[in-house]
Amino acid sequence: MGVLPTLFKVARRGKCLLLLVLCLCVLAWIAAISSDDVVKESPFEDLKAIEESPRRELESEMIPSVEEQTLKESCPERSPLLRGALKLTFEASVTLEQVESENQEVVGGQYNPADCVARQSVAILIPYRNREKHLLYFLYHLHPFLQRQQLHYAIYVIHQAGDVTFNRAKLLNVGYLEALKDYNWDCFIFHDVDLIPENDENLYVCEEQPKHLVVGRNSTGYKLRYKGYFGGVSGMTKDQFHLVNGFPNTYWGWGGEDDDLRIRIQLQRMTIVRPPAEVARYTMVFHKRDSGNQVNKDRMLLLRRTPQTWKKDGLNSCSYNILSVNREPLYINITADIGQPEHAH
Repeated sequence: MGVLPTLFKVARRGKCLLLLVLCLCVLAWIAAISSDDVVKESPFEDLKAIEESPRRELESEMIPSVEEQTLKESCPERSPLLRGALKLTFEASVTLEQVESENQEVVGGQYNPADCVARQSVAILIPYRNREKHLLYFLYHLHPFLQRQQLHYAIYVIHQAGDVTFNRAKLLNVGYLEALKDYNWDCFIFHDVDLIPENDENLYVCEEQPKHLVVGRNSTGYKLRYKGYFGGVSGMTKDQFHLVNGFPNTYWGWGGEDDDLRIRIQLQRMTIVRPPAEVARYTMVFHKRDSGNQVNKDRMLLLRRTPQTWKKDGLNSCSYNILSVNREPLYINITADIGQPEHAH
């Protein structure tokens, strides 16, 4: 007989009512102290809301069917196609038509290995505005890079409409929410368009903990920019990104949003993992700071508030309007109106 039924039996006999009350209090106290104070659930009231939203149709022939997955073996943990360190070139003569002709297996921005079942399905999300040449170089290098890793992947370019201050973090939230309308991706890589990986053993897959892929870049002497840096290129599973409520939506202009995401990760007692430094190397395609992406002077104030604001500023408060979704041969272009800073006039 359980503890609670036994206590109630004693009470019905008129014995030890005080003992019953004290025991119930003790049980309640034990239950309270045994619960973890870490937030284990997303701030969403219903985590399935996004997954159950109306889905667009990806190129159906690119999505592995149940029959295909049964007939094919899983791709090996280490792809035999990897080459390691690569010599990158950035020829001014490269054209979009050339890149398309070299990647004819990519359909509507999506690729699936032909001879095995990919171990992860990965959405590459790029916040974007007015970077045509950078995007061309990115597509030129990233498509063969990802194909050698034998991934099922799609590249999403999230284009901020208008000329208000750029908001990288909110665009990535938009990309995440919209990509889930296409497919139930395992992994999301949040990727700046001006960073090109130099080694294809830097795997674009997610791990049990959030993953930072840029240990060094040419512009910093291939060293981590600062301890705790989580910017440039990072990867999180759907569950990890839900748990932290995504990126903040309130960082307009350059800087701060990646540190905010790091704080959210730390609040959930997750840790950040990185590939070896000799593998996680990137070339940054140099450019001047864009007009409309000035330094965010409020970033330090916002970062101090993150422990109090993360539950209400993120995926669950991301408002936007989709103006168009164009499935180009090499990428999916999502143009969004994400509003403007609250203080803008």
